[in-house]
Amino acid sequence: MSKCCFHDEITLAEEAEKLGKKAMELGLINGFTVHLFPDCRQFYIPNQKESEPLSSEEVYLRFKKLIEQSGN
Repeated sequence: MSKCCFHDEITLAEEAEKLGKKAMELGLINGFTVHLFPDCRQFYIPNQKESEPLSSEEVYLRFKKLIEQSGN
């Protein structure tokens, strides 16, 4: 995951979705939702207290950190 695989907002969002799916497979999160808009995507990671919208950049970094901390 050290290699950069995105070049714009669309490819960044696609990579974030891939990391989200990997985090789900590893059991790190229960799921996530993506709301598609003409100019961006908003990601939601549900939890017990709240679920605020995250940008592609925020969710990419959050998923990447979760996966790295799990040792995978």
